[in-house]
Amino acid sequence: MKAVKNLLFDLGAVLIDIDFEKVCRSFDKIGIKDFENQYSQLSASTLFEDLEKGEISNAFFYEEIQKQLQSNIPSEEIKNAWNSILLDFRIDTMQYLTDLKKEYNLFLLSNTNAIHLTEINLLAQQQLHVEELDVYFTKAYYSFKMGMRKPNADIFQFVLKDAGIEAEETLFIDDSKPNIITAQHLGFNTHLLLPHERVEKLSII
Repeated sequence: MKAVKNLLFDLGAVLIDIDFEKVCRSFDKIGIKDFENQYSQLSASTLFEDLEKGEISNAFFYEEIQKQLQSNIPSEEIKNAWNSILLDFRIDTMQYLTDLKKEYNLFLLSNTNAIHLTEINLLAQQQLHVEELDVYFTKAYYSFKMGMRKPNADIFQFVLKDAGIEAEETLFIDDSKPNIITAQHLGFNTHLLLPHERVEKLSII
């Protein structure tokens, strides 16, 4: 077994708290009653998948939501509802990353979209006092910039090739079992982060 040299982190529910119930309530308030059927931890509708793969613009996303609502609701309201899934960074975890960076190469691999990344970087400025989240990592990989999305194998293979790292020397930490299963099949060391767990408390690092 090769020694771990690289740590590959998911973002939501690993480094930053998220709330699926809150975003469902937010979309319910603007008139979408079945949001949980369109987006969850385990699945996403074509619209949300396309947004996370960068295949549609923010403007097109807002227009499609307006069509569902049959309303000219302002894009800002839709954006606020969508961003309500994002809570606060796990400050102790983020401070721990600074220590880990002395011993490991740190990477980020997140299913996210342009709307959320803008908000995430605003939160990073407010809560972590850094210009952007990327400063914590050797490189950050976002699905909407790559045209790929977890749990598909191609996104993991892209990271391995682009970063010049080996799966056997990399520990992948994610809160989604399908993502973990794909990574295991590709030879990564993995840890499924449970809701009560925090990265800084793990004994495997």
